[in-house]
Amino acid sequence: MKIARVETLRADAGWRLFSFLKVTTDDGLVGWSEFSESFGSAGLASVIEALTPLIIGRDPCRWEEVTAWLQVMTRQSRGGLNQQAIAAIENALLDIAARARGISVAALFGGPIRERIPVYWSHFASYRVRNAAHMGVPPIRTRADVARHAAEVKDRGFRALKTNILVPGADGALFQYSPGFGRHAGWPELNWDNRLLAELKAHLRSIRDAVGPEMGIHLDTNFHFKTEGFQRVAEAVAAFNLTWLEIDSHDPAALATIKRMAPCPIASAETLHGRREFRPFLEHYAMDVGIVDVIWNGLGESMKIASLCDVYEVNCAPHNFYGNLCSMISAQFSACIPNFRVMEIDIDSVSWRDEFTPPPVIEDGELVLPTGPGWGVEVNEAAIRARPPR
Repeated sequence: MKIARVETLRADAGWRLFSFLKVTTDDGLVGWSEFSESFGSAGLASVIEALTPLIIGRDPCRWEEVTAWLQVMTRQSRGGLNQQAIAAIENALLDIAARARGISVAALFGGPIRERIPVYWSHFASYRVRNAAHMGVPPIRTRADVARHAAEVKDRGFRALKTNILVPGADGALFQYSPGFGRHAGWPELNWDNRLLAELKAHLRSIRDAVGPEMGIHLDTNFHFKTEGFQRVAEAVAAFNLTWLEIDSHDPAALATIKRMAPCPIASAETLHGRREFRPFLEHYAMDVGIVDVIWNGLGESMKIASLCDVYEVNCAPHNFYGNLCSMISAQFSACIPNFRVMEIDIDSVSWRDEFTPPPVIEDGELVLPTGPGWGVEVNEAAIRARPPR
């Protein structure tokens, strides 16, 4: 069996794209993966297409060899878009390798350790502040709206949620504080102030009062501060018993200084590529939870990252805020690693997301691992093609 064709497909997903990779073998077997061209990865499909001639004619079941070959051929520019392209290819080949044997991808790695995977509702309130019109839901504008939504998430059986920093703007309506991504004033300085911290505490208080003491609350602060600001945020959230404070940093020593003083666990690393980038963060004991993006790294490399984290007594959680196929890929990772913490999942999305790939089954705050071959779900190619990017 040889790789015969490689094709990228894009679909409208409201405020972003859902992108898919379809790999077809010479005997007609098809493997799928999903990748992301939004949020800093523009042009990724073109990189995948540029790497395609390097894999045509190779055996997809020898996916480790194919991945190693692509790593060699991109060594002078490793990481970044090259790594994300390799990951998309690797994940599609894993789908083929499993389907060729009639087994799940998890079975390729020794079978699942767990078949019910605890998940948390990601981008709680944030999407409804920014993108309610795309989703056809009422927008969140006030702290009272936040509290009502938090109670709804709990009533739906979720045991944890993750939110961002939501503060009132000049018109009084909440907006997502995101200077690290250049969405409003505050970049590139990334400074903190007392009013911001007061609003952050008010936001977390509205959630905690609505859900009670047992439900998990995660706070994602992304790249929105420098080390000084992250330290002030860590002090400010002490009263809310966070499951973790999530921080993005490319400086392991700086992150380690935050972890040593923080009153709650620190989660990080979702923007890192490969074991080499994870290693200094582990050597500095800079995080309590390692967040692994299986879509950026590929499941094979992600398993190796998790194994490295396990050596340092660090549990892993997948970075997963994409479409349903990505959720199935991240679920296979979550099922197989011994040092698993919890899985991220986006519940809020455009209404037609479930047309592309069936939605995951979630019961009592846990994703039920599918048992079908490959990723366990079938991709609806016609539905993807019917939603071209706007």
